Amino acid sequence: MAGCASAADEQFHDALRAANAGNTELLRQYQVSMQNDVLGYYPEYWLLNRNLVSQSPHAIMSFAQRYPNSAMAEKLSADYVEEKVKQGDFVSAAPVLQYVNNADQAESCAIAQVRAQTGDPLVFAEFKDVWLTTNTQPESCNGLGRMMLSSPLMTIKDREQRLWVQLRAGQAGQAIATAQSMNVSLSLAQLNQIQANPVNYLWSAPKASIADHAYLVYAMGRLADTNLETALSSVQRAAEGVPQDVQRALYRAVGYIGGTTVMKNNFKPEVVQYLDASYGLPFSPEEAEIYARQAIRFSNWEGVIRAIDGMSVNQRQEDRWQYWLARASEQRGDSQSKRVAQEIYKRLAQGDDYHNLLAKEHVGEAAKIPLSVEPSQSDVMRLSQDIHFNRAFNLRQIGANDSYVNREWNWAVRQAVLKQDDGLLLAAAKRATDMSWYDRAIYAADRTQQKHNYNYRYAMPHKRLVTQHSYSAGIDPAWAYGLMRQESRFNTAARSHVGAGGLMQIMPDTAKLVAKNMGETYNPAALTDPNTNLRYGTFYLSMIQKQLSQNAVLATAGYNAGPNRARRWQPEQQALAADQYTESIPLLETRDYVKHVMTNATHYGALLGQGSKPLSQRMPTIPMRMVSP
Repeated sequence: MAGCASAADEQFHDALRAANAGNTELLRQYQVSMQNDVLGYYPEYWLLNRNLVSQSPHAIMSFAQRYPNSAMAEKLSADYVEEKVKQGDFVSAAPVLQYVNNADQAESCAIAQVRAQTGDPLVFAEFKDVWLTTNTQPESCNGLGRMMLSSPLMTIKDREQRLWVQLRAGQAGQAIATAQSMNVSLSLAQLNQIQANPVNYLWSAPKASIADHAYLVYAMGRLADTNLETALSSVQRAAEGVPQDVQRALYRAVGYIGGTTVMKNNFKPEVVQYLDASYGLPFSPEEAEIYARQAIRFSNWEGVIRAIDGMSVNQRQEDRWQYWLARASEQRGDSQSKRVAQEIYKRLAQGDDYHNLLAKEHVGEAAKIPLSVEPSQSDVMRLSQDIHFNRAFNLRQIGANDSYVNREWNWAVRQAVLKQDDGLLLAAAKRATDMSWYDRAIYAADRTQQKHNYNYRYAMPHKRLVTQHSYSAGIDPAWAYGLMRQESRFNTAARSHVGAGGLMQIMPDTAKLVAKNMGETYNPAALTDPNTNLRYGTFYLSMIQKQLSQNAVLATAGYNAGPNRARRWQPEQQALAADQYTESIPLLETRDYVKHVMTNATHYGALLGQGSKPLSQRMPTIPMRMVSP
């Protein structure tokens, strides 16, 4: 039972030291002495992982068969497949594929390469996103894209679309290879010359051949990247005298780059106009999202509908895009469109995440906290016998590195979710909550499907301090809790990669500023103290809310990205609905952060007895930014 760590558990650290030192002989001894322990598979995992690429498929499969559906068997198998693909050894990787059940993006692309190389060319149809991605993606995905170039399943239209996106992104080498697969010859020297001075090229660019058109799109992309204003004013002239699809590719290049460089260039209505003008040319998934967000920003509702229509089937079905499809559809005057919008809202209103809560209000439903279900005695008993959760609890008890603890916990949760075992998830969440292990308790409680317990899902540790300091700072404690849940999951020792610390993840420079404003001497060690962290965090949140029109959405964005950025993203021409502001935030991290914090605050408000205050009341209209003369 996981309640008290056994002697073998304590050997985990010794075995890990042996693994790090490369002492295989000692590791083999630990493999024997720990073989009957709940953590007993780690020494063998470290042995196999030490020279992973030299292992036989049989050795990996043997481990996976002896520890079926386990976290480390999954990791070992997935890593093995990736390493073998890097070597081009698809034959060794093939038999191990069956043991990879929860592949991330890099692993999925590696698996797809193996499937294609071992006789399954139809796999390419599943990976059109990879084929058209120009943003950074794992090397295994780039390799899959290159592999797809030689497939007869990729049509001339598929190749043309890939060529346009690569030229738009300035990916010269990849574009040359794609063009070659279309029997079009592009010169690297010419592309380099264009990159050095795109404006000069555009003034006198020839427009007769497919290669000329490719150079033209490349030049427009390079110009938009370095000088968006000039690109916006030059693109119509550049589009004269070329086929319609090439015109659209030119408009797409300027529109897309304008939409992805908001941090540098701010929001520009011309960007949406040119994305509109590019409609008719297929959208890649990344292009469709940028089009949708830019259209949302400028209330171009027909553009929103066109952008969503241009998305892949899976992309279009996501809650966020269904919500925006409904928002855009209801702006149309006809009753059919309004009926479609209401049907979408009703469907979305079943959930309780950000877009679900917004949808509820459109159909007149209030967000309600469901009755909390406690795990049964049977659930608690099953938890004590569950090998996956036992591994996680044991690792936690002996102070193992979080990477091991969280991997085992997350894997255990996944197994319970696959079995739709809400009782086991609630038992795990309760036990973790009782241990003040709030981040993992939330992770488990968040994933129940029928039986819920919001006291575990939305934990409220330090309640007296949170309410006291929130009210002292003049802010809503539900908002403070919502922010804390997103920042640290109530881990007082949490440290971010940029040095933010504690419950409210305060940056050292921010803490110094707050201490000065509060008339205190700054002490970095004090930030790990919940009382100090909460005082400083709520005070700072109040500070930036005052700087940002007393608007909670702006202040939430400002807490994550800095108040100056939040202010820069405010509209300049007229006030903007808060959901539109939030969806058009150019930083993915901040965009998701605001959604999560405001959703959390809505649920915390109900738990704190504030009634069913809807999400929209927490997200007031975003006022215009005051532009200095």
